[in-house]
Amino acid sequence: MLLSQRFKLVYVLRVWQKRILRFFIWIIDKNKYCKKNSGIKLPYRVEKHQSVLIRRLGNSDIHLQYNKVTNLKIAASKIDGIIIKPGETFSFWKTVGWTSKRRGFKEGMFLSRGEVKTGVGGGLCQMSNLIYWMILHTPMEIIERYRHSFDPFPDSGRVLPFGSGASVFYNYIDLRFKNTTQHNFQIKIYFDDKYIKGEILADYPIPFTYHVFERNHQFIQKGEKYYRENEIWREVIDKTTGNKIREELLIKNYCEVKYEIENAESAGA
Repeated sequence: MLLSQRFKLVYVLRVWQKRILRFFIWIIDKNKYCKKNSGIKLPYRVEKHQSVLIRRLGNSDIHLQYNKVTNLKIAASKIDGIIIKPGETFSFWKTVGWTSKRRGFKEGMFLSRGEVKTGVGGGLCQMSNLIYWMILHTPMEIIERYRHSFDPFPDSGRVLPFGSGASVFYNYIDLRFKNTTQHNFQIKIYFDDKYIKGEILADYPIPFTYHVFERNHQFIQKGEKYYRENEIWREVIDKTTGNKIREELLIKNYCEVKYEIENAESAGA
């Protein structure tokens, strides 16, 4: 067996080991996971966001983008309308399930071990990014979130701060958050010809607004490589008075850049 084949086999075995462990964790971790979608729409909007469905990413095959839209719509059919009750936890993968061809998922693009690859169900990070960004604008608590260890493409139409997304890979690289409040929250996902759109709804008017923003963004050159770093912060503001309740650091990002940068200093924000 070639060395490359051995490494591939070890990688596959390691992935399945982690997947089996995650199934076991779901059983014993004592979290109560939300399960069912609801036909009832909660009355108060907490946050909304949208992102463009079809984007040109480097020299990637545009056909993978159209496959991604199919994958997103299958995932949305499982997520749209789900209610997270007090004390319940949302898990992206417990909700969406296995991304198999049998369930209609198609070949899409995903990032793994510093490379851009293709695989069945690829592209669902756009859904997890959307949900994560909206949840940052609620009082719910993030309990599991990952981001890519490298920056694969230059910014193209980016409207959110770098590093403010959430990577997912079935089933052990998950996005999970918990409703630690006394009220119900709901995720709504829908589409038009250009965008995937999302809303977080609640059964009561939340008395705070949340402002998520970036600080200390820069590109750094080390030898022949470039790295990118920034910080993601959040302000919590009282709706009635307009006073800032608190300011908190959410994320520190630092990763290798995989594309060419003409001038690292001028590229910084």
